[in-house]
Amino acid sequence: NLVPRLAVLTNVCLGFLGNMPGWRGTLGWFTQEEKKRAMVALMRVGIAEQALKRGSELSGGQQQRAAIARSLVQGAEILIADEPIASLDPSSARRVMDILAQLNKDDGITVLVSLHQVEYALNYCPRTIALRQGEIVYDGPSDALTPEFLGELYGAESESLFLPGLQSRHESPGNAVARSVVTPIGANTGYAASAARA
Repeated sequence: NLVPRLAVLTNVCLGFLGNMPGWRGTLGWFTQEEKKRAMVALMRVGIAEQALKRGSELSGGQQQRAAIARSLVQGAEILIADEPIASLDPSSARRVMDILAQLNKDDGITVLVSLHQVEYALNYCPRTIALRQGEIVYDGPSDALTPEFLGELYGAESESLFLPGLQSRHESPGNAVARSVVTPIGANTGYAASAARA
């Protein structure tokens, strides 16, 4: 949700709008301190060198990281990321998930993420909430989400929950992902959770 024509630094500075006088927000006038904090946030997500580019010039993964940086300057205690790795290559997807997990660990930020691949939930979240037809059918450790257990929960559809090629704690039985996974990566108490939806 970046403004395509604005510089990445300005997009991150937009996170300050809720805490500044309306006239400054209307004029897009940010203090040096705000710009400095925005640059620190961009450094934390690894894209400080992109600060002066337009939002439209960034790759999908870089756009997600800029959005995370904007949340950092807002001082967010909870971060909700709706499919932050959709359409990203595996390397970029892992980078985004690594950043979200690190924010949870280092800053105690609760992160809620919706995903399409169970492997990311298995690799990043110790707790899972699995849904079937809108009902919670499992709430517990991700380690219990073996292919066999997912088969019990979702039947033949469970094979579509795994993405081939991604290293996970469990052997992947399936082909391309067709189902949705919702993954809260950590509450500010330090645990993480995920949820699969069939």
